[in-house]
Amino acid sequence: MSTDPTTPSTPPTPSTPSTPSTPPPLQPVRPEPEPLTELPLTRPTGCPFDPPTELAELREEQPLRRMRYPDGHLGWLATGHSVARAVAADPRFSSRYELMHLPFPGTENVTLPPAPIGDLTGIDPPEHTRYRRLLMGKFTVRRMRQLTARAEQITAEHLDAMERQGPPVDLVTAFAHPLPALMICELLGVPYAERALVQHHVTAATSTEGTVEDQYAALAALQEFIRGLVLAKRAHPTDDLLGDLTGSDLTDEELAGVGSFLLAAGLDTTSNMIALGTFALLTHPEQAAALLADPGLADQAVEELLRYLTIAHTGMRAALEDIELDGQLIKAGESVTVALHAANRDPDRFPDPDTLDLRRKATGHLAFGHGIHQCLGQQLARVQMRVAFPALLTRLPTLRLAIPPAEVPLRKDPTMHGVQCLPVTWDAT
Repeated sequence: MSTDPTTPSTPPTPSTPSTPSTPPPLQPVRPEPEPLTELPLTRPTGCPFDPPTELAELREEQPLRRMRYPDGHLGWLATGHSVARAVAADPRFSSRYELMHLPFPGTENVTLPPAPIGDLTGIDPPEHTRYRRLLMGKFTVRRMRQLTARAEQITAEHLDAMERQGPPVDLVTAFAHPLPALMICELLGVPYAERALVQHHVTAATSTEGTVEDQYAALAALQEFIRGLVLAKRAHPTDDLLGDLTGSDLTDEELAGVGSFLLAAGLDTTSNMIALGTFALLTHPEQAAALLADPGLADQAVEELLRYLTIAHTGMRAALEDIELDGQLIKAGESVTVALHAANRDPDRFPDPDTLDLRRKATGHLAFGHGIHQCLGQQLARVQMRVAFPALLTRLPTLRLAIPPAEVPLRKDPTMHGVQCLPVTWDAT
């Protein structure tokens, strides 16, 4: 696989020093099949954790395939692990929203605006580099160790509350959502009295049940709250992430943007992983039993659940120049949709990939992305899951679904997999 646009496929024509040679244009190495007419989105019946079956077929046939987007744009779909990793790592692919075409149905007339200030996922270097360098130092080992003890405390408190209430409960509202909500508030330094309000705004901003207007209203309210918090920390700096950042060169607007971005990103993804991960464990009782019997398995279990579920399953990039990849020529301006859930089920990278095996060494998965845009808060997410899953199974060893698996309602979101709710029960004492 060649990714170097400066290396011509034939020797350059001799030239004089004053007239440098020009490499010939890149050409596709293999013939293109007919482009796909749509992005496969429907998961197989009875298999809520598996990617759409068509993605596996496409990955086997050709891991980088032409695809027609809803707005008529002719771009690409990447399904193989090596191709997906290459796209994510190559700086010639942009993450800027305004350069991308959306692959989802109903987006025929949608044009994405540039990323809001502070949104690291939709910008490129050098702007992205400036933000990330400032933030990386805030996710230190010391701070993560401090937050581990806090995660254990919050987890225990919510398990206590679940036991007092008694079964059945919705695990999303009783456990999976409050833990990351409180943890991200802890990291940012949101005052305790304001955390319920913040949790309400973040839930509304990321919900797929309300209207778009409801989401924007909640996001605006969240940003207004964070702006006030930034001003308070400017006046009285505190030992937390936002307090630390008041000593940087970020403006108040940038600080508010970063704070809002981290709140939304750090809550929804981890909440979905805890809920969907519990669903997966309860429908694979032999795996739950293995984790219950060996708490030391927690690290491997978290990585395997991340790989197996890949909740943030669809990434996008736009080519900034002509790029040869996997025997195909991606032209400047073309969008590439990356099916991360298909890449994480690639048998060339993970043997028997459709089996959940908590003893698997799932290193190299792309659940957090790859390259410069790899999830900034991945270590915080890991801390919460390493605590949450063993604690839940240990405290409630008879935990089980309160409804048939087929009746668990899944989220209707083209980019984020999860459950709307997860009714569970157990044998109360």
